[in-house]
Amino acid sequence: EASTRLTEGGTLVTAITLLLFLGATGKSAQIPLFVWLPDAMEGPTPVSALIHAATMVTAGLYMVARLSHLFVLAPFTMNVIAVVGATTAILAATIAITQTDIKRVLAYSTVSQLGYMFLAMGVGAFGAGVFHVMTHAFFKALLFLGSGSVILAIHHEQDMRKMGALKNKLPITYVTMLLGTLAISGIPFFSGFFSKDEILWKAFSSPFGSPWLWFVGFLTAGITAFYMFRMIYLTFHGESRVDSHVAEHVRESPLSMTLPLMILAALAVIGGFFGVPHVFHVIPNGIEVYFHNFFAEIPASHGNVSTEWTLMILSVIFALFAWFMASRLYHSGFEIASRLRSKWEWAYQLSLNKWYVDELYNSLIIRPIRLLSTHLLWGLFDQNVIDRAVNTTGAVARSVGNTIRPLQNGLIQNYALIFTLGTFLILWYLT
Repeated sequence: EASTRLTEGGTLVTAITLLLFLGATGKSAQIPLFVWLPDAMEGPTPVSALIHAATMVTAGLYMVARLSHLFVLAPFTMNVIAVVGATTAILAATIAITQTDIKRVLAYSTVSQLGYMFLAMGVGAFGAGVFHVMTHAFFKALLFLGSGSVILAIHHEQDMRKMGALKNKLPITYVTMLLGTLAISGIPFFSGFFSKDEILWKAFSSPFGSPWLWFVGFLTAGITAFYMFRMIYLTFHGESRVDSHVAEHVRESPLSMTLPLMILAALAVIGGFFGVPHVFHVIPNGIEVYFHNFFAEIPASHGNVSTEWTLMILSVIFALFAWFMASRLYHSGFEIASRLRSKWEWAYQLSLNKWYVDELYNSLIIRPIRLLSTHLLWGLFDQNVIDRAVNTTGAVARSVGNTIRPLQNGLIQNYALIFTLGTFLILWYLT
């Protein structure tokens, strides 16, 4: 009986999937519950690389994928997932553009890429979304560990404005992070290229997709390439802005740190070949064949091979253009970017202050709850009910104690008299 009530588009299945997705937004840092993830990046870099980039934060997304057969019964929920994912992706990407803390750039990049994955879920590309989880784990863990290598080399400095010209002193870190950047930017034929373009194609061609969703994903991909190469240029190129006392001691990290970088870099390069899209007609898409047993399949409702090739070429051109713009603006430092910033100060401040989301939450949620707690819950109920009940109990105990305390006055004759009277009372009662 319960199974028959889960009809396609029904109220019950829509409510169930919406509530499940709400939980996933908190677990996987989607709007409106994404602000915790960048703050969590303040922890040790290996923790950020393993838990906050590659594993824990993808749990909500994986839950949606494993319940794909349930979610496809709720078209409204699918649309909500796609819109929330696309909005999160573009919002976090625009925030990452102006961040100066190297780990915060990667933190907002993670939020953006998670939005990309939810966009895939929302358009029914469950296999492509989970494939992007895999490729993202390779290059994002690489980038976080690489940033840790940089931070260690310059005595725990994370501000990219105090870096520069490190590529010769940290050659392994530089090359591996560059490979990770090429992968996340969707440059052919790195791992991110295959998974990202599969998502974009499904966003365009799926019955749950639309050209608007494709355009947001397309724009996000270009912005991602821009801020990632901005990070590379500010960190490794241009003139050195490292403190002179620190610069003398900068050296490459030990093998225990660079070996994981090299392994992850190799996976970031070749990992995409596990799921080469059918449009290439080169090797079978092993990932898609494997995922067929676990996830629902939503075939394309419109579009053809030529359209797919066109969209793919457009995304590559846009990524290369973003790379070029990052090179022009940041290869030699901040000078050109600073002049551009002065013309678009309002947009810069909007991005730098994270679209004022923290301030908005503070005004709409934190302050009202604090006022409610202070004046009603604490001021009225806690003080007048809880505190009064506790204080009354103490006052009664104190009054009783004061009443019977004179009986213990230290006079032996009084104790003997009371003992004798008590004995007679007991004997009288027993007889």
